[in-house]
Amino acid sequence: MAKQKIVFLHPDLGIGGAERLVINAAMELSRLGYEVVMYTTFHDVQRCFEETLSAGTRAAWIRVHGGWIPRQIYGLFHAPLAYFRTFWCAACLILVEKNVPLVFIDQVAAPILLFRLLTSSRVIFYCHYPDLLLAEHSSWFRKLYRLPLDYIEKVTTGMASKILVNSEFTAAVFARTFKDLYIRGTRPSVLYPAVESRQDQNQRKMKYAAEAKQVEDILNFTGTFFLSINRFERKKNLELALKAFAHFRLSPRKCAADRVMLVLAGGFDKRLKENVEYFKQLKRDAYDLRVHQEVIMLPSISSEEKEMLLSQCLCVLYTPVNEHFGIVPLEAMAAGKPVLACNSGGPVETIIDGTTGFVCSPLPEDFSSAMEKIYSSPMVAARMGNIGRHHVKTNFSLEKFGTELHFHINDLLTNDDHTPEDN
Repeated sequence: MAKQKIVFLHPDLGIGGAERLVINAAMELSRLGYEVVMYTTFHDVQRCFEETLSAGTRAAWIRVHGGWIPRQIYGLFHAPLAYFRTFWCAACLILVEKNVPLVFIDQVAAPILLFRLLTSSRVIFYCHYPDLLLAEHSSWFRKLYRLPLDYIEKVTTGMASKILVNSEFTAAVFARTFKDLYIRGTRPSVLYPAVESRQDQNQRKMKYAAEAKQVEDILNFTGTFFLSINRFERKKNLELALKAFAHFRLSPRKCAADRVMLVLAGGFDKRLKENVEYFKQLKRDAYDLRVHQEVIMLPSISSEEKEMLLSQCLCVLYTPVNEHFGIVPLEAMAAGKPVLACNSGGPVETIIDGTTGFVCSPLPEDFSSAMEKIYSSPMVAARMGNIGRHHVKTNFSLEKFGTELHFHINDLLTNDDHTPEDN
């Protein structure tokens, strides 16, 4: 019996949380017996997740189309060009892949129109967060510029056969943002992202690859370090980690002789002006706060480096406000580390406050207070870490994620009466 084919359409296959989710989805569906192919407009073999590679080159199940289309023209038209690239990739998918029963699309809803008009494929749209809320509408020009794009997003999102979201928080935002769809009965289903269960620390050390040289000095550090893992983008609010750390250093309960560092690590794309500018700003902020000697910034860490940092840190600081979901808290808990996060968005649904970490007001003083609690009591940190590891294994495993996704796909493919309004 031939395998059912599921084709993914993802705009830019980098190393962010959205990319981690679609790769996990593809891997789990493949494990469950589906034939999986992924179409994307960009895939850099030097900056990608290892599952997308085979012997150091692009894996055969990854297909790239539309990379020739520029990302911007003189610093303008980012969104229209992103739409154009994704439409081009979708058109290539339609021309190459025949009789595909289901297409999984995320981030950009506009290509759903092509599949509704030109194919009989069912479409699952995974809404990480409404794009129209992420875009700037700060001036009359920006509002006019975004008007047709926002309209296209609203219309095409409603064309999906089934809509999934990453948290109850995003589901509520979806209902407020797409009121017409909600009134018509469109109800997205929550499918939480997942992480793999961590091996024990000794096994992780054995996996420490030669390319993890960027963190070698930190791993040899004899003191304690707090860890922040996030892309170097303003919306990730990394300055909160700097200010909280500066406040923590003034704690009377911290011995002056103690060696403590803060490590800011995460995704960095030199193609993006914001990444470059924000990275420089954070360095200036560290100097202004007089913590530059105790703060290390690591852009573009590898998966091996991230695992090693997680295995050695005291706890993880997660600073975005109203984050849609947040995969980092799960990764931290899976590694047996407490998490400190803002008391809004998806982390409220994944962190058990006071048990696997703390959810705090987005204020340096509140984060610093939580840092002191963990720093002053290693037993508390260890207990939180152990509970967090079990919490993730029970509620956010890849197996559970794959089973739930399979349920949604099977429900869609076996229900002939399923319409976009039945979400």
